Amino acid sequence: MSDAKKLFIKTYGCQMNVYDSERMAEALGTSGYTTTDVVEDADMILLNTCHIREKAAEKIYSELGRFKGLKAENPDLKIGVAGCVAQAEGAEIMRRQPMVNLVVGPQTYHRLPEMMLEVEAGKKALDTDFPEEDKFDHLAKRPKAKRGPTAFLTVQEGCDKFCAFCVVPYTRGAEVSRPVDRILGEARDLVERGVREITLLGQNVNAYHGAGEGGDYTLARLIWVLNDIDGLERIRFTTSHPNDMDDTLIEAHGACEKLMPYLHLPVQSGSDKVLKGMNRKHTAKEYLRIIERIRKARPDILLSGDFIVGFPGETEDDFQDTMRLIEEVRYGQAYSFKYSTRPGTPAAERAQVDEAAKTERLYRLQALLARQQSEIQNEMIGRDVKVLFEKPGRLDGQMVGKSEYLHAVHVSDPNIATGDIKWVRITGSERNSLGGEILEKTAPVS
Repeated sequence: MSDAKKLFIKTYGCQMNVYDSERMAEALGTSGYTTTDVVEDADMILLNTCHIREKAAEKIYSELGRFKGLKAENPDLKIGVAGCVAQAEGAEIMRRQPMVNLVVGPQTYHRLPEMMLEVEAGKKALDTDFPEEDKFDHLAKRPKAKRGPTAFLTVQEGCDKFCAFCVVPYTRGAEVSRPVDRILGEARDLVERGVREITLLGQNVNAYHGAGEGGDYTLARLIWVLNDIDGLERIRFTTSHPNDMDDTLIEAHGACEKLMPYLHLPVQSGSDKVLKGMNRKHTAKEYLRIIERIRKARPDILLSGDFIVGFPGETEDDFQDTMRLIEEVRYGQAYSFKYSTRPGTPAAERAQVDEAAKTERLYRLQALLARQQSEIQNEMIGRDVKVLFEKPGRLDGQMVGKSEYLHAVHVSDPNIATGDIKWVRITGSERNSLGGEILEKTAPVS
């Protein structure tokens, strides 16, 4: 067995899976693996899966089928499946694809080094438990290598909301919040390695209640503590539930300088009937009242949302309620999908909306959202924003970064370096980005 083993990870789904993939790579680093972007070079392939999208499991089986040729060329190639599909399918994955050596759920990937010992010994390794121990306590300490200026940091996992369409409570488990000191230690470590912006992650991140000095911390209290870390310039968080958008978090949006003026707050539907069927436990009016309070605290905040069209029982009138809510809120970004059944969830057993009607409604909804996004981007022209530059652009001398509002911004300036924060005057708007020019004034550094 070569000392220089190569690991190829393909990540599906949300930002939390991106974070989990980083931690899995670090865990397997203790087993001698280094990452590669070339699947043909890999000694191990790991698919970190998501169960949210339609036919997620079948897409993973199809992806595994593409690796049969690589396995034939290299019989020593190891193949693993991690994440939410692994949690949901378990041993069925190995039954349907015998070439899979390892299946690990999202709460047990800290056990990967021990599982790899089994695999290297010629055995199959399966672990989809919900263990009592905290996986973060058992993960290898993050290496000190230099990294990019932005990073994800998981602070909360699982969900207790049990929305009728969602598998997260079944694949990720109950809500669990990480202790404050562990989060602060990881945040400081990231900053030492060059990170200037941290996005706090959770399936229901604003339900965070982590143990800390003096008692439990809410998400707002955690943000204020992170605000005091020298060198950390920006804080974001995602994904939130309207029912956990408390007064202190709303206040933080208006008072905390490092908390960026961007909020992803899914509503899913504007119809109270549909919201009740979804088990969202809030009404459209209550959601709009929250938006009003947030905008009062931070008038320039850019809002993002999630929408599901064609949920069981949705009528054209219900859909129009959603369109009216979108018109009232005015979203700068949004994610929208046709409802698709998830086995084991309550909504999967209900009478389904006609597929053609779902498709047509999604087209109309996405057209409205695209118009709003375009209008809001065009309104940015002439404004000065602070941009954290992350990487080179497509053209020579071009750099791309993110504004406070999470807009992608590109400038042509050979003097800009990765990690710089610069004032930029917006001069143009494209479909999914803004163009600008560097200003002489410099962004304040905390």
